[in-house]
Amino acid sequence: MRRADPPGEPGRQLSLFGTEAADPSVADLAGLLAGPGEVHRMGRTARLSVGVDAAWRVHVLVDELARRGLAAGWESTGEQRYVVRTPYLTTLAPLATAWLAGGVKRPPPRFHLHGRRLRLWLAAAGAADDAGLLLRLDRRDEPWWPVVRAALAVVGLPAALLEVEAGGPAYRIGGRRLARLAELVGDRPPAAPADLWP
Repeated sequence: MRRADPPGEPGRQLSLFGTEAADPSVADLAGLLAGPGEVHRMGRTARLSVGVDAAWRVHVLVDELARRGLAAGWESTGEQRYVVRTPYLTTLAPLATAWLAGGVKRPPPRFHLHGRRLRLWLAAAGAADDAGLLLRLDRRDEPWWPVVRAALAVVGLPAALLEVEAGGPAYRIGGRRLARLAELVGDRPPAAPADLWP
């Protein structure tokens, strides 16, 4: 299925898993939880938070959360460190139910990725190296990294694990797969550096 090509984008095709395939939703926040994001429950509500290392990430994430009807705040936690977080909301409770087991974060059964989820992950924890782009992981989630890696492979992004001692943990996407990542995550947000967006 093809859509009309916008000016300057001849031959561009809608991806089944890309950001344009559906409207933004709260379920997209699973992309943040695949990386360094955290979710916490309080009664029938939950809050999502993610630590980031640059001010541009704060701007992009606050905007992305607003597109999903979530007002988010942020605070500085030190030199070039920030935390973006939502308030405790009932709308986030299903996300917490899916991702928390005994208070520990882990991907739910049938976890999958698509463009909107990858866009959030890239905005929060994407980095560049000589071999491609990195999607950073949370060290505490190591038992579940293979689940996330399998979800990347399903959308055409088989990735190499960059170990902690080599500057990770992160999954590296390089070579011709960068074009696939670009197709999935959509246009670069204005605040994002060009070298950190495919």
